[in-house]
Amino acid sequence: MIYEHPLAYVLGLEGIALMRSFTGQHDRAFIERRFAEIRGLLDDEALAGAGVDVARVGTVEGYRVWAATYDGPNSAFDLDEPYIKEIIGPLPVGDALDAACGTGRIAALLGERGHRVIGVDSSPEMLVHARKRVPDAEFREGDLTGLPIPDDAVDLVVCSLALAHVEDLAPVMAEFARVLRPGGGLVIADIHPEGVARGVVPPVRLPDGRPGRVASHRHLVGDYLRAALPVGLRVVRCEEPTPPVADHTEKGEAPSIDVWELWPWSLAALAPEAAKAAAAGVPAMLIWHFQKD
Repeated sequence: MIYEHPLAYVLGLEGIALMRSFTGQHDRAFIERRFAEIRGLLDDEALAGAGVDVARVGTVEGYRVWAATYDGPNSAFDLDEPYIKEIIGPLPVGDALDAACGTGRIAALLGERGHRVIGVDSSPEMLVHARKRVPDAEFREGDLTGLPIPDDAVDLVVCSLALAHVEDLAPVMAEFARVLRPGGGLVIADIHPEGVARGVVPPVRLPDGRPGRVASHRHLVGDYLRAALPVGLRVVRCEEPTPPVADHTEKGEAPSIDVWELWPWSLAALAPEAAKAAAAGVPAMLIWHFQKD
């Protein structure tokens, strides 16, 4: 069980913003505004008892709930798709695997480029949508640690927005290397570890109405390398895109946090200046292109 408290989150933003003052990014007036805002937040009775218990759910259960609404709006798609298209664009057409394919978003991109596509996912509900979306592709139910694909079977593997849900990257990378032909490419896009550390974890509403978060893990850049290099996957490219920082200072009044039914909250407007300072320069995604030796 996770205990989420809006006050804890906003104070965390204030703390990150204050830490950045130690590198000279902000002046004395900025720091004094943070102190004043923190005092106000601590004195706000509406925030005092606003915490909720949030269930930590597995991917199969979580994506069963999320399948119907997964495709939109999802801001992560706007971040990873340009890089995925750019990387796979020059690659030769061949047999491609969309690993953890979800509703078939990446399978559709691969099919449009002429690849013979296989999609694998552990969620039957997501696969229903994928089969409708990309009828020419083949979809199989399976897990990333035991892909239902023969050895040396594909020229390209793409895995987007899935590895943050995997506790250990090593067996997954070994599976990717196993199914790839020599010289084949692996493209990975996922939430940056900085994002996971700051709570960018998918929220879901469980059938009984309880709030839940899909279990997620923070994998550092080095964790990917330690899992990939020993199985013969060498780095071709690595990107850490940083999106524009949202400005919440001109969006009207701060959100009301009086009932937990409003969860998941959008809390940046409670401390807009601190939120902007805390997010500045922080990458949102981690994009990899590997090649099998």
